[in-house]
Amino acid sequence: MSVVRWRLGGRWTRMALGLAAGAAIGAVVFWASRSHGPGLYLLTGAAAGAVAGLLVHAYNGNVGLQDVTITIPQLSELHFVVSPDNRLVAWRLFIETTTRISTQPLAPDSGNLREALTSLYDLFQQVRTSLKESRPSRPGSNGPTVEELGVAMLNLELRPFLSRWHPLLAEWEKNNLGEPERSWPGNLQCRAELAELQQQLGEYVKGFATLAGLQSIAEWPRNVGA
Repeated sequence: MSVVRWRLGGRWTRMALGLAAGAAIGAVVFWASRSHGPGLYLLTGAAAGAVAGLLVHAYNGNVGLQDVTITIPQLSELHFVVSPDNRLVAWRLFIETTTRISTQPLAPDSGNLREALTSLYDLFQQVRTSLKESRPSRPGSNGPTVEELGVAMLNLELRPFLSRWHPLLAEWEKNNLGEPERSWPGNLQCRAELAELQQQLGEYVKGFATLAGLQSIAEWPRNVGA
């Protein structure tokens, strides 16, 4: 047996609410036209109260909105209208990105590329999951949403790097069991491109920090790509 769930804001719910509101307004107009004395005052007061309630609701819906401009070199200057919900999404993306070992420098003669690539892959999955589980933001002032910035990081930064280097390293590892990673012909080039990627991710991290309202740490991570 299927269960139909009604959501406030769904098409059929909005239609039902519109019909109910129209019927109520029609009834009020009809009764007002036939009322005199106290009845007329009661209807007028009720209508005024309803209008006041709608105004208060509209005001509360805009409380906490903040205009924020950030600069991502790959995307230039971006303007956001951020709400408390948007800041929560930005905070989640900031935490997912800045706590990964993939955002830490990897010197040519130290660290492990396999761990870094695995961390980047996990970051991709976790950010995608966070975005899927978040309620889409409403765009404001024709600017992007926080979720769109997260998708840009996945598709413009993480996906191209992983699509290129993850299968190459995996293939070499399969054919050279037990060999040290530094023997891989692509080792130095992969590390160089990883450093560039970390620098780019650092700009997104700072953007997420700013959108989350973390002004005191908006310059994080200071050592990414260093």
